[in-house]
Amino acid sequence: MSGSTGRPLGRRTFVLGSAAAAGTAALTGPLAGTASAASFGWSDDGSNYVVDTGANLVFKVSKTNGDLTSLVYKGTEYQGYGGKNSHVESGLGTSTVTIAQSGTTILISVTYGTLKHYYAARSGENNVYLWTNKADSSVTATRYIVRVKAGLFLNDEPDSYTYAPTVIESADIFEKSDGQTRAKHYSRLRVMDYDYIGWTTGSVGLWIVRSNHEKASGGPFYRSLLRHQSADGGGLYEILYYGENQTESERYGLQGPYVIAFTDGGAPSSSLYPGTLTTSWADSLGISGYVAAGGRGRVAGVGISGRDTTYAYTVGLANSAAQYWGPARSSDGYFSIAGVLPGTYTLTVFKGELAVYTGSVSVSAGATTTLNSIAVPSSNDPGNATAIWRINNWDGTPSGFKNADLMTYMHPSDVRAASWTGNVVIGSGTETSAFPCYLWKDVNSGIVVYFRLTAAQAAAAHTLRIGVTTAYANGRPQVVVNDTWTSAVPAAPTQPSTRSLTVGSYRGNNHTFTYSVPASAWLTDTSAYNTLKIYVASGSGTTSYLSAGTAIDAIDLLA
Repeated sequence: MSGSTGRPLGRRTFVLGSAAAAGTAALTGPLAGTASAASFGWSDDGSNYVVDTGANLVFKVSKTNGDLTSLVYKGTEYQGYGGKNSHVESGLGTSTVTIAQSGTTILISVTYGTLKHYYAARSGENNVYLWTNKADSSVTATRYIVRVKAGLFLNDEPDSYTYAPTVIESADIFEKSDGQTRAKHYSRLRVMDYDYIGWTTGSVGLWIVRSNHEKASGGPFYRSLLRHQSADGGGLYEILYYGENQTESERYGLQGPYVIAFTDGGAPSSSLYPGTLTTSWADSLGISGYVAAGGRGRVAGVGISGRDTTYAYTVGLANSAAQYWGPARSSDGYFSIAGVLPGTYTLTVFKGELAVYTGSVSVSAGATTTLNSIAVPSSNDPGNATAIWRINNWDGTPSGFKNADLMTYMHPSDVRAASWTGNVVIGSGTETSAFPCYLWKDVNSGIVVYFRLTAAQAAAAHTLRIGVTTAYANGRPQVVVNDTWTSAVPAAPTQPSTRSLTVGSYRGNNHTFTYSVPASAWLTDTSAYNTLKIYVASGSGTTSYLSAGTAIDAIDLLA
């Protein structure tokens, strides 16, 4: 599928229960009404509620289970591949489905146990607005998937193409005959990098505009499956909770609106983007868990001092109920985060993706909490420490290391990746680009770093630091200096328990390992190279790229 695009968000630009009700409207109040005789309106074909938006879009929702069974734009059916509908998760099963119209809005409500899902249409718009309210863990509902028929769009994101001849991992990662790998996981994008995803032919565009993800988990840098194609068609996703490489517990409550949007080939209207979309027309619809703009607050910071201005900074808010984020202005660190549910939040300032400051802030409905300038202590940024040598920069990502630019859209075994082995010489000028972004116990454990010390440096003990961004199977670094001094095996920090390094994500919990290396470990010959061997220690994991592993942020030896 071709023509995937996007818009700047922050600093970057990217493209992505009970028996069914047989009657018509079961709601009362502002949504009470009957089918309109005009173009805009709804009808009942016996199996589905049929909604005509009065523009170029007609869609159907099953009265039995709440599936989206038809999506017709300008006379062409886009819904469906492999005999499957579009729906929450893989389909909810028998549900209570009702419909009602109030003036220029039609709302379809789906109830399945404690889960409630909604579709809304507005007169004259080629959009379907969706909300999903998962109240607890009794229902597995982690996504909405729009299933698009094959052949309607070209494939413009080949790495997410899920049809290839050889399965190489977990029945969901494939290899082509030329050695390139494919998986639905490979989206390249963090949540903060996109407002919408989808496809265009140049004359027709089909998109999902994401919600603000306030009830999702993982923060602004989280990556999840966004879209894929197979031989049978394509899927566009709004991920409500994705358990792969997840750093937070699932949040419950209303997610949305997110929007299925058709266009004449261009990007969806910016008025639909998260942070821009206004839904005052939905305030009185009775959507479970809905909080109108007047019931939300804002946090504004006048600035952030102590920043390294070569990096972008992001401010995040999070508690057990909600999450938000926004960019800090490059000139002075000013930030503003609006639409926040009332409550007390942990405020985190990120340099790149590395947390360098945390605090607390309370938000009240209808009010702005203004913060004085935040000062990031110098000691909070590991990049400020004086080092004898340093490999890569401390920014919470493996960016800059060998293969780092490839790992969000291919498997580590991909033919396009450079060899994962090879040693590094400090002072060569290629220290960072030659050092692999990931280390595995069964692939490249034992990487050697060569470096010289002056006589004064060799006469003193030093602290070695290794920063990681995530780990698989409790992989963590153990070091050996000059084959004479071996560190203890460090304790494993808390990291996600699922796959990460092989499914396009380095994002876990940033952690810094420190090793106190005694002076006796160094060579006294200043012309000789000291050796630092970095091994991956773990008692779990299997083999190859599913052996214990870790992603590296930076390595340095402090003065």
